[in-house]
Amino acid sequence: MFTHAPRTAGRTVALTFDADMTADQGPRAAAGEHFDNPGLIRALRTLRVPSTVFMTGRWAEQYPDQARALGHDPLFEVANHSYSHYAFTADCYGLPTVPEDRMRADVERAYTAFRAAGITDAMPYFRFPGGCYDRRALRAVSGTGVTAVQWDVVSGDAFATDADAVARQVLDGVRPGSVVVLHCTRSAAPTTERVVRSVVPELRRRGYRFVKVSELIGPAGARR
Repeated sequence: MFTHAPRTAGRTVALTFDADMTADQGPRAAAGEHFDNPGLIRALRTLRVPSTVFMTGRWAEQYPDQARALGHDPLFEVANHSYSHYAFTADCYGLPTVPEDRMRADVERAYTAFRAAGITDAMPYFRFPGGCYDRRALRAVSGTGVTAVQWDVVSGDAFATDADAVARQVLDGVRPGSVVVLHCTRSAAPTTERVVRSVVPELRRRGYRFVKVSELIGPAGARR
């Protein structure tokens, strides 16, 4: 389990963005709900912030053009956030649960969806939906060859309406080698673009350099 780099590694920080979408939310997307956030991605490109996107397979299926663009943009790397965004443990923020004997298949199905969208070099990193895991879940996903990646800084952007409060929480939490969890689903995290536009210049002023998770993990973080 990787949560952050050694604190002696220098003033580096990885911003990570969860592209959440459950397997049964297609009708809501068809009705106009935005599980994507093009404005956030434009901001990251404008600010030149290397970033890691933990994407669900269902998100890649819903937004294949955006998924492919992220996968082909050297500023970003795409990692696995499951296919279904169903929880890998019980009692995880009300999410439906993946049976233990289907956990490995759910991870692999996400990579299949990535390839179908044109992402050929997704990273072998996995983030548990809701951040919920136990020994059974860790054992199940380890069989797929992925490294479980969590975080040490919770942004609090999910369902937040006060961008300044979220930015303060990020700035107060970042340490050398930190991994920050944010979201790129506009309907569930409407303040994230504003948070990024505030946090990035301030962290740079403090001497931080933005990197992808693969740089924090190092040579072991080979592409899948």
